[in-house]
Amino acid sequence: MKSTAVAAMLAMLLAPSAALAQKSGGTPDFTLDPNYGTVNLESGFTPDPYTHSILAGGSIAAAGAKAGCEGSVSAAPDLQVFFEAGELDLTFMVEADEDTTLLINTPNGRWYCDDDGAGGLNPKVQITNPQSGRYDIWVGTYGDDMVQSTLKVSELD
Repeated sequence: MKSTAVAAMLAMLLAPSAALAQKSGGTPDFTLDPNYGTVNLESGFTPDPYTHSILAGGSIAAAGAKAGCEGSVSAAPDLQVFFEAGELDLTFMVEADEDTTLLINTPNGRWYCDDDGAGGLNPKVQITNPQSGRYDIWVGTYGDDMVQSTLKVSELD
């Protein structure tokens, strides 16, 4: 009887940890509210680049969205960009003092990611002939570190 009571208590104590462990896994989810809000940009926006400060990182593997993507991101997008396209390409890049990654979901559901495309440890994604609509942006890191970063959006790259 005593061992049954101990087993029941252990099950109750461990249940919250199992639930928390499940929440830390998963995939990036563009249906969640963005961590740092939304911005509306129309082709020809000024200033160019548009910049936004983001604390990069999280506990979700970016590869959960697209195989081969690097780093860890938050479950929710960091920023949603509603973009009205024109004739120019659209470029997203990140500047930080540590290694960061970039994950983007476009209006047509296509995923893009990059690790060091802007040179050094900074990522960059350039979208040729961008569509109008919502772009969900995640800025990731390696490991559990959260890193202060600046997301830049430009048509002039």
